[in-house]
Amino acid sequence: MSAASPSMSFFSRERSIAAPGFNRWLVPPAALAIHLCIGMAYGFSVFWLPLSRAVGGAEPKACPADMGFLASVFATSCDWKISMLGWTFTLFFVFLGSSAAVFGHWLETAGPRKAGLAAAVCWCGGLLISAAGVYLHQIWMLWLGSGVIGGIGLGLGYISPVSTLIKWFPDRRGMATGMAIMGFGGGAMIGAPLADKLMSYFATPDSVGVWQTFVAMAAIYFVFMVGGALGYRVPRDGWTPDGWTPPTAAVGKMVTSRHVHLDVAWKTPQFWLLWGVLCLNVSAGIGVLGMASPMLQEVFGGRLIGLDIGFSDLSIDQKKKIAAIAAGFTGLLSLCNIGGRFIWATGSDKLGRKTTYAIFFVLGFLLYSAAPWAAHDGSVILFVLFFCVILSMYGGGFATIPAYLADIFGTHHVGAIHGRLLTAWSTAGVLGPVLVNYIRDYQLDHGVAREAVYNQTMYILAGLLVVGLVCDLAVRPVAERFFMTDAEVAAEKKTSPAAIAKEEAEAHADFEDFVEEGAVAELAAAEARKVDAQKRNGLTRVILFATWAAVGIPLAWGVSITLQKTFVLFH
Repeated sequence: MSAASPSMSFFSRERSIAAPGFNRWLVPPAALAIHLCIGMAYGFSVFWLPLSRAVGGAEPKACPADMGFLASVFATSCDWKISMLGWTFTLFFVFLGSSAAVFGHWLETAGPRKAGLAAAVCWCGGLLISAAGVYLHQIWMLWLGSGVIGGIGLGLGYISPVSTLIKWFPDRRGMATGMAIMGFGGGAMIGAPLADKLMSYFATPDSVGVWQTFVAMAAIYFVFMVGGALGYRVPRDGWTPDGWTPPTAAVGKMVTSRHVHLDVAWKTPQFWLLWGVLCLNVSAGIGVLGMASPMLQEVFGGRLIGLDIGFSDLSIDQKKKIAAIAAGFTGLLSLCNIGGRFIWATGSDKLGRKTTYAIFFVLGFLLYSAAPWAAHDGSVILFVLFFCVILSMYGGGFATIPAYLADIFGTHHVGAIHGRLLTAWSTAGVLGPVLVNYIRDYQLDHGVAREAVYNQTMYILAGLLVVGLVCDLAVRPVAERFFMTDAEVAAEKKTSPAAIAKEEAEAHADFEDFVEEGAVAELAAAEARKVDAQKRNGLTRVILFATWAAVGIPLAWGVSITLQKTFVLFH
């Protein structure tokens, strides 16, 4: 390590190697601290309505009909359309997947601390640029700030804990990644109500309070994300949990103890089959998630409030009532999305990843196919239940895929491989909403009743899941020729910071043994180590409680707010 850069050395991978006795349960809350912040990307729609009337006030001020698109991008005298604002959401997930693919390999060498810090700078810096864009009424700054730069922060923050958690929890890979990625699904449950409260606080007759909210949230998120980045530790080479024995090839042939290099992994058929598995699972779920509220309202209409009339025949007040019920439906789906990330991923440790995904596709096919029947039968409860299970599997797919990759390709480059695989998410983020939205509009334009416009979409999504099932069933163990040789792995580890740190620690231990000669000195040292260990254990318990409380309390608050909205659905 160069002496010329002592300040940056703290963020290097070398400095994040855990000391002996480190409690691995301190790592998941560090990951959650970052994922709960960047997960606000799912809740950005809370800003669209206020921003669509930032100029006009109570009513949006439309741009002149003859104003071109480019002119409207720079216009300051008229309001933005929600369709223009929605491009920020698309940019989020395009740049999430792209940045994860581009920077995945850098993350493996730089370590999770640098990646987490870079994510904090991009995500929070993007919010500040967006705040300036709102203040100056320049939508291109919103797209650049949150969409592009923030999207890069999403990618870095999303993959930063994956490799680290898998290495800390080789015995519970699914559970570990499920805990972290659960935070991404839960970020909107915290961020959306927080943003709503902040906008109400900052709103004035001349301002809707959005740019001030962006600044406040950037400051709050930066503190949490930097804290999470500093909390990351990586295990030393050769570390395993006490009492755990790695599975042999004979016990679980779909779980390898060897490693495939990043540059080789994406050339294997297994990579592209898993790319298809993730893309198809996400396409089906994300299309429904984006249209959940209008779908429930249009399918059931007045039946949501005990009236046997369609959506188009409802009065304005009646539409407000069913909109509140639909908001509860959306909140319930968010809870299922989050819970599924942890429950399904944890279950995959017992079921196996391939079996877990097979369940997603088979059960999803049945539920999507049955949804039109539930709608036609007028069973709101069944319809809601079907989509709760569907969204739990949508979230579970995100949380299970990193462990699936580690099983197939090994752990040495899993973070970088996961980063490249997330281009499937970028693709699904466009494919899913386009399928649902455009098929709906096409059918409405051709006179199909509102309550039936989603039927064909459900059957198409069910068909996508059949293709996903074929991809999953086709996954086989990687061929021998794709694995790194022992010599190649050793060559990489010799130059890795972890190997250097291990050698230095061993040399230091040898030196201490040499100095502490004599029985009396050895006994005294052993007693001192015992006392120090007791003190460290006590301190660790305090730190463990504090770190889990720091992420658990905001998450519990978000869940409670969501549950309050959900109760309206069953009122």
